[in-house]
Amino acid sequence: MVFARVGRVAGTFAAKVRAGHQPQDRQGPRPHDPAVAPAAGGSGDRVMERRTFISGVTLGLLAAPLVAEAQPAGKMARVGILGIGPAPSPQELAKSVSTNPFWLSMRHLGWVEGQNMVVERRFGESAEQLRAGAADLVRLKVDVLYVASAGLAKILQLETKTIPIVVGRADNDLVAAGLVASLARPGGNITGSQLLNDDLVPKRLELLKAIVPNLSKVALLREDVTTSALPQIFDRFDQQVATAARNLGIEIHTFIVHRPADIAAAFLGMVKNRDQAVLVGASPFVFVHRKAIIDLAAEHRIAAIYSLQVYVEPGGLMSYGVNVPEMQQRAAVYVDKILKGAKPADLPIQQPTKFDLVINLKTAKALGLTIPPSLLQRADQVIE
Repeated sequence: MVFARVGRVAGTFAAKVRAGHQPQDRQGPRPHDPAVAPAAGGSGDRVMERRTFISGVTLGLLAAPLVAEAQPAGKMARVGILGIGPAPSPQELAKSVSTNPFWLSMRHLGWVEGQNMVVERRFGESAEQLRAGAADLVRLKVDVLYVASAGLAKILQLETKTIPIVVGRADNDLVAAGLVASLARPGGNITGSQLLNDDLVPKRLELLKAIVPNLSKVALLREDVTTSALPQIFDRFDQQVATAARNLGIEIHTFIVHRPADIAAAFLGMVKNRDQAVLVGASPFVFVHRKAIIDLAAEHRIAAIYSLQVYVEPGGLMSYGVNVPEMQQRAAVYVDKILKGAKPADLPIQQPTKFDLVINLKTAKALGLTIPPSLLQRADQVIE
């Protein structure tokens, strides 16, 4: 087979997740099962909390019953997950299911792997491998499929128009991508949440301009491994970036990586262009290779802004985006609803209402940047 396979892993879930826990990420690329991604939290550095937020979804989960009523007695629910990267080791997978908000929420909702749920996981490191993994999951006739991004959802949808697909945090507009008919009534076999990533581009460029003196050249780093199935979306995204940059007097250079080896070459291109900063995309491929991106940005002294807090804790400069644990909890609620009989066509696409600004002062100091006090006051977290 050309795709990596991970079957069921025995073991128990942790009874609760330790507040602020964040698995260390020091060992290179990790697989991106959307439910293997680490939870938000501290990285060992001192973190100052600026504001706290408790979502209605979280409260709803705490009040939810612990018994799953969907499946007839004796029948195991089957959940399929398509992720990018190499297959995780049993140790990595066990750690994920004991700490990740998605799996903790599924447990709270009454779903326990090995007891009333079987999880089929497929991973790939190229578009071809991901398509093979998607086809295999469809052949297994799972009850619901779960992925992290619009691109991965499209790969699955090319294989099935009937098995429900839940997108944990679509990095692009699902309507514009043609994956759903509307936010209120998706209408097909896809539902879930989206990050409003496109809409946040102007704000991220403004944040870079606020901390980089005389900012005039910014690189855009994105990939086409998980996004090649949706070319129209990234044409639209590139246009939005170009418009926002033009309004701020910034010149944009786009770097598209096709494989991990292209990342280092992209940063050398940024140096050649004398780009002062980089806007890093939000796709699962970028997440898997985040350590390489963070290290290269530091090595070449390029200020980077990311979409998620998980990039900042191990050394990224700054992020502005959604609260990931909240999105993972929402995804678990939708998977639970579908396993209990709900149709994805009737479950509205959810959108975030809160965005977190996280700044790493140690990284800023290493880059010789001074963060304005007004920006520090607005930050949700400051890592010192």
